[in-house]
Amino acid sequence: MARGVAVAASAAGLRIGPVLTRRPVDSIRDFPVPVRFTNTADEMIEGSDLVVSVCGDPIHVTDVIERAMVAGLPVVTMDSEFHITTGSWFVDKGILTEGEGDQPGCIGALRREAIEMGFEPLVYGNVKGFLNHTPTPHDMEYFSRKQGTSLVQTTSFTDGTKLQIEQAFVANAFGADIYRPGLIGPAGESIEDGALMLADVAERHGAPISDYVLLGGCPAVFIAARHEAFHRPYLSYMKMGDGPHYVLVKNYHLCHLELIKTIKAVLRLGSEGILMNNTANPHASVATVAKKDLPEGCFIEKGIGSYDVRGETIEIADDPGHLPIGLMVDARLKRRIGKGERIGLADVDLPASRALEIWQKLIDRRNSAAA
Repeated sequence: MARGVAVAASAAGLRIGPVLTRRPVDSIRDFPVPVRFTNTADEMIEGSDLVVSVCGDPIHVTDVIERAMVAGLPVVTMDSEFHITTGSWFVDKGILTEGEGDQPGCIGALRREAIEMGFEPLVYGNVKGFLNHTPTPHDMEYFSRKQGTSLVQTTSFTDGTKLQIEQAFVANAFGADIYRPGLIGPAGESIEDGALMLADVAERHGAPISDYVLLGGCPAVFIAARHEAFHRPYLSYMKMGDGPHYVLVKNYHLCHLELIKTIKAVLRLGSEGILMNNTANPHASVATVAKKDLPEGCFIEKGIGSYDVRGETIEIADDPGHLPIGLMVDARLKRRIGKGERIGLADVDLPASRALEIWQKLIDRRNSAAA
């Protein structure tokens, strides 16, 4: 993704500053545009007017973004994992926004258009092409090679963790509820069928929801919404259906190409170019759930993309002691965990990190506000 963003940004007339990498800088020989690599965040920050994060590692990204924002730099991300884990800590400390391109940013852009046209969103929706909560290493290695994505990414896409992260992020950004842990995710013959079913759920629930439709082969996002009765004959004539619910679909998300729009907006407009963030007071999170029975003492190197655990969207108020999937890195279980059981912070030993410290501060802040 960094390669794609660099090419798209260069084509748009933007100059690429130092690129931060954790690999040896002399080992990178196939980057598509001339750049200077560095292993030092300070060097990247010193040579930049704006920082772009497309990393996906919330522990590492938290440290880098904190330093960038302390230095007064705006930050544009394609990094839902960061936002849902620690992003809320930074929203009042400078300019921080997710960009268009990945599903959350595309939902944000579609929402902006929908509201400008007078629609009232009921469902902020993602489309999941395939879901297997317990994929095998053999299958993941095959699809990782086929798709050109890392093994961790491929596994987190397949077991639903990535989608759960994205929809929790969307719920926080736009004030939508998580209707039930893990979302509903109806299978449908079309996006419209699933979206309208979810719209009925949202109406009965009495508030907008963040969710998804399971439908193969369609990389889309959607919003199901209502509109004023006056416009029903117009919308019917324009092939939007007879109402009262309407489905607005964007049937692509061109990650690295669309991200440039947000980068330009932030450079041009400053804080007015912010598309979305996790808000200072998030209500949704992504808990860690065991894919199989796990013994006491089990060591899990990384939760996102693991064969041992997966992520499940929840309302924080329902389980404030849960372990966010983004914090499950180099974790050792302090007790036996059964298949399907949610893992709590108290159930694991975790190494010290700024991300863990920030999460605990966010929970303390939430508890203080509720007292």
